[in-house]
Amino acid sequence: MSAPAESRDRAAVPSVPAGPAEPAAAAGPATPVEPAVPAVPVPAVPVAAVAAEPVAPAAPAAASVSSAVLRIVDWRIRFAALGLVWGFSFLFMKVGNEAFAPLQVTLGRMVFGTAVLATAVAVKRERLPRSRRTWLHLMVAAFLLNSLPFTLFATAEQTIPSMLAGICNAATPLFSMLVSVIALSEDRPSRQRIAGVGIGFIGVLTVLGAWQGFSGEDPKGTAMALTAALSYAVGWAYVRRTLSGSGSSNLAMSTGQLSLGTLQLLLVTPFFTSMPTTFPAKSVLSVLALGALGTGVAFLIQYGLVAEKGPTIGAMVTYLIPIVATAAGVLLLGESLSWNEPVGAVVILVGAALTQRRPRSAM
Repeated sequence: MSAPAESRDRAAVPSVPAGPAEPAAAAGPATPVEPAVPAVPVPAVPVAAVAAEPVAPAAPAAASVSSAVLRIVDWRIRFAALGLVWGFSFLFMKVGNEAFAPLQVTLGRMVFGTAVLATAVAVKRERLPRSRRTWLHLMVAAFLLNSLPFTLFATAEQTIPSMLAGICNAATPLFSMLVSVIALSEDRPSRQRIAGVGIGFIGVLTVLGAWQGFSGEDPKGTAMALTAALSYAVGWAYVRRTLSGSGSSNLAMSTGQLSLGTLQLLLVTPFFTSMPTTFPAKSVLSVLALGALGTGVAFLIQYGLVAEKGPTIGAMVTYLIPIVATAAGVLLLGESLSWNEPVGAVVILVGAALTQRRPRSAM
């Protein structure tokens, strides 16, 4: 999902995808990738130069080669794991919906995700933000990057396939560029990036099968999934404008943001849902995985990837999410796949890639 979307190298996002996953948290390198996070969920970051690795001291040739191979395998394994976790977040939501209401799925996701990040904060002995102004902005960020999009995706998956939700999540970078042009006046899109938006939305229409009445998919559910992607984009723009340079660490800001999102859902969920009568192991474990892995651990993985390899690598995971979500939906949930869905997804990803490209002078 959750994530993972836009300008996380300048400001925080949740790593919670999402979508995804997640996207997509507020001061993180991703959105989240939450995600956000982005948190998030997740979602892309603008292409930026990757810092060169430090030169190791002299060592025997065999040892140097072995060390280099281990480093490459190590980050690639984490990269693949992040794409798998965020891609599977859409499957976890679908299975969680079998026993729980969408708000309950989202609440469980937030509780378990917050628990993972809070544990990391305690182990590292980091301080949460102290500024009242920062907490107020985090409250808004939590709604836009976590509470709202997570709930919209879970609700959408009551009527649309999980793979379609994952593909809709890939539209986040398209919305992000449009929002950044409106909300962040310093962003001047090039012709290439404008073309990317146009190509991307052609891809969205292709996925939906607009020429044949949305290919039989529920328009309301599809609109919810696309609105969730838009919410990620608005949330990242808000974070970039209000929380840049807050002085707190990415981990501390993300933990504070998820904590506030959990509080929001704790206040709302009891009024719109009733207590579940059963707790099937499959659904419980799916919600646990969605929160602990797709929202908590995914942020820590992405945080480490961006710190080690730079935001370019962190952004590339965005393109794995719809592929994994589609494969999981078809192979594990038996969802049907029409030709226009994978074709449209590829077109969306091409458009998203173009929107993330910047002139060489800006890189």
